[in-house]
Amino acid sequence: MRGAFNDVSGFADIAEDLADSNAEVIIQTASVDTRSADRDTHLRSADFFDVDAYPEIRFVSSAIDEVDESSYIVTGDLTIRDMTKTVSIPLELIGVESDPFGNLRAGLEGSRRIDRKDWGVTWNTKLDSGGVLVSDKITLEFELSLIKNVAEAAPADSSRTTDENEAPAEAPEPVTEATPAPKADTAAPQPEAPESVTPTPAADEPAPPVPKAPESAASVDPKAEPAAEEFPPPPPVKPAETPAERPAEKAPEVKQSDSQPSGGGLGKLFGLR
Repeated sequence: MRGAFNDVSGFADIAEDLADSNAEVIIQTASVDTRSADRDTHLRSADFFDVDAYPEIRFVSSAIDEVDESSYIVTGDLTIRDMTKTVSIPLELIGVESDPFGNLRAGLEGSRRIDRKDWGVTWNTKLDSGGVLVSDKITLEFELSLIKNVAEAAPADSSRTTDENEAPAEAPEPVTEATPAPKADTAAPQPEAPESVTPTPAADEPAPPVPKAPESAASVDPKAEPAAEEFPPPPPVKPAETPAERPAEKAPEVKQSDSQPSGGGLGKLFGLR
């Protein structure tokens, strides 16, 4: 009959010098499975594995030798029911491939025949034909799939490179915002010109609208000349030019204010100097 242990764990530490390598396998005896519930219950009892007293079967290697290409012999201590014996297990490397999940796997197969009585498993019963129910010789079959543990390096420089690449892309944004600013300044006095032209005749009666007159004179020069013949306020025409020049001077200041906070914010976010 055939059976298996469904709960098996372990590791293999493979060094550059194979003599420094080691392996360990741990088997949970309660996981024995022969596809018969009554037989498995008997195997877990004290007649065989006695899983309550000895829950594990353990193998610890003492030497790993390469006897041929892709052929190895692993020698170590096999412990069953608290009895330890040295055994040598031949293994053959089937191949090394990456699985669909990106894990690097190594497959090995091997077999070894042992005498179960060497580990204190002696229960048996006679058959009517004169034979016995359980053979003393048991063949152990090994089918191993080892997954390589790959140390993941933290990509510390990747974040910096992405930030540097993103920084120039966001830099031209304040330039595009600054270009429409002079258009808004030039367009601002033009709609004010017709509003300033209307108050000029009304300026004959009241004296207070004189500050509005310089704005109209600054916007339209030819209309300001006849107004200069009737009224002698050409000197206020000159100060009207200064406020017209002042918004022009303020426009570049707006450009600098827009660019400075945007660049400073990016520097703080992306760590750029």
